[in-house]
Amino acid sequence: MSINLNLPPELEKELHTEASQLDVPLSEYILSILFTRNVADNLPKTGAELVKYWENEGVISSVPDITDSQAYSRELRHQAETRDRA
Repeated sequence: MSINLNLPPELEKELHTEASQLDVPLSEYILSILFTRNVADNLPKTGAELVKYWENEGVISSVPDITDSQAYSRELRHQAETRDRA
């Protein structure tokens, strides 16, 4: 489907600037904005909904070799605190 829009010059400039910063064509950037509006309208409202959202997005359990996430986090923190700052 093709739609022609008459945008206010300020909005057109703003969208064009944002698309340029992301190095994507303006039409692709506008499409991405339209697709993400559905996500913004349905943001998780509880902890359980947030966990379900991240599971669906593949973030939770994305690194299956980490069996103890708390121990792994402690190890990362220890590495960060003791790294050589040369």
